[in-house]
Amino acid sequence: MMERIKYPDRKNASSIIDASIRQMNYTLTLEATDESAFNIIRNIYECFRMLGDALLVSRGTLVEDHVAQIKALEGLNLDTSKPMILVDKLRRMRHNINYYGYIPSKIEAEDAIEFAKSCFDQVAKGVKKEIDSKRPEKRFAK
Repeated sequence: MMERIKYPDRKNASSIIDASIRQMNYTLTLEATDESAFNIIRNIYECFRMLGDALLVSRGTLVEDHVAQIKALEGLNLDTSKPMILVDKLRRMRHNINYYGYIPSKIEAEDAIEFAKSCFDQVAKGVKKEIDSKRPEKRFAK
């Protein structure tokens, strides 16, 4: 994993969270079918990944892979109704869709929707709380 340190950017992190919420709200309006499963699963995964990215951006950490973003979410230790490890399952499914031509089913899309409905809002609130709790460092001239 390639990791680079940058200045924490809470404003950018908040923008990423807002975009993730907007995209999730749209995605949950889509009807799950065998044809739409492809987009539903990819979008739901991407929304969770963006929340992880927002956490890392707020900490000043830039990464080049999705695993670190998902691990950042798992590190929040939220008490969700479904285990956060399911986000990694979505990551692997999305990878298979994008790179190996995997065609997901309506049932898999419905599972992803159920997962998102059960915990996305809670995770987004947890990410916002974490970002809002970070105070910018005061720098003193010597």
